[in-house]
Amino acid sequence: MEQRRFTGKSHWYHETQSSTSRAQALPLVPEAATVNDPFLLDLALPDELITDLDTIVAPARKLYALLFPQRVPTSRLRTFSAYDRLSTALTVAQVFGIQRLCNHYAARLAPLPGPDSSRESNYRLAQITQYARQLAASPSVIDARARQQLEDVGLTLYDLVVINQIIGFIAFQARVLAILQALLGQPVRFIPGMETQQEAEATHFAEMPMTWKPGIDIVDLRIANAAQMESLAHWQPLPELRLLAPVLAHEHLQLNELGEICQRVTSLNPNKHLGWLVAAYTARINGSVNCFVERVQNGAHDVELVHALRGGGRELSRTLGGQSKENTLAQAVQLLTCAPDRFSPVQFSLLIEQGFSRQAAVNLLLRCALCGWVNRLKIALGQTAD
Repeated sequence: MEQRRFTGKSHWYHETQSSTSRAQALPLVPEAATVNDPFLLDLALPDELITDLDTIVAPARKLYALLFPQRVPTSRLRTFSAYDRLSTALTVAQVFGIQRLCNHYAARLAPLPGPDSSRESNYRLAQITQYARQLAASPSVIDARARQQLEDVGLTLYDLVVINQIIGFIAFQARVLAILQALLGQPVRFIPGMETQQEAEATHFAEMPMTWKPGIDIVDLRIANAAQMESLAHWQPLPELRLLAPVLAHEHLQLNELGEICQRVTSLNPNKHLGWLVAAYTARINGSVNCFVERVQNGAHDVELVHALRGGGRELSRTLGGQSKENTLAQAVQLLTCAPDRFSPVQFSLLIEQGFSRQAAVNLLLRCALCGWVNRLKIALGQTAD
């Protein structure tokens, strides 16, 4: 049977098969594809935060260009096409519900030809879409079986690195946009009835495995090229990337930009206790056991607080009940992690009322956004073990 290829997507919430309309499909907001700033999507930075945020936004823009170039050559080792990348990005953006983010990736995706209509192509795209939605909405459900399902439909080692970087990047971008929209006093616009992310089950944290093992092959140092070796040597000493760098170095240019973002965000958090609380609680919500264990090993001295974190949000709220500043921060982290589309100016005003400066509040929330990215990479690309 002749395979047919159709062009375009005629709706905002895309499905796995393209429309059969012969007319050129247009996105709902076509101008969203040609914004001047593809990371901030033309949101203006407040004057007092430009210096700090520019150091994070600059590598984020470079990473966007690496993940979503206008043309993506495919090969036997790298099969993830431009359509695959933007389709994945839109799926993740829809999970997080930030309207300007959905508009942008829908506009980028709309003109691209979809995959052919064969059963194999449809099944491949369905598996990619399901995986992206799960890692975005419920990270803790992703396991070795989920990776195997992607491999079964033809994704290579390099494809696995790219798809997980895309999902993590969009998760980060969505939360940065939510933070800035709230900071600028813009009202939230979310779709009623959409489910929000639930905290990972406490059973994941009943036992505390001590090691993390890659779920795919790391870069082979015997055959790695000079650029990969340089990237690995530069970024592996960074605590957030110590275990991930040997896997991410397969796509070393992407690793370089992620490393820059990690380094910059970490440098913006002078309050170690509050930074620790943000990172530990974000890992707890997302179900990243290894990230949580690393935080406990490298900064926890309050046994009661660690016990509360392992129990989840309600237990944490009870423990922090008399510490209004920490409790307000934890509530902001929970909302930003679980429902970024509902993160509003109210959350900022509550933080300011508790004594946070605008800059301190933004810096801590950026740490939450970055941790969500790293959490997803740890969950998706490996597993914990005793």
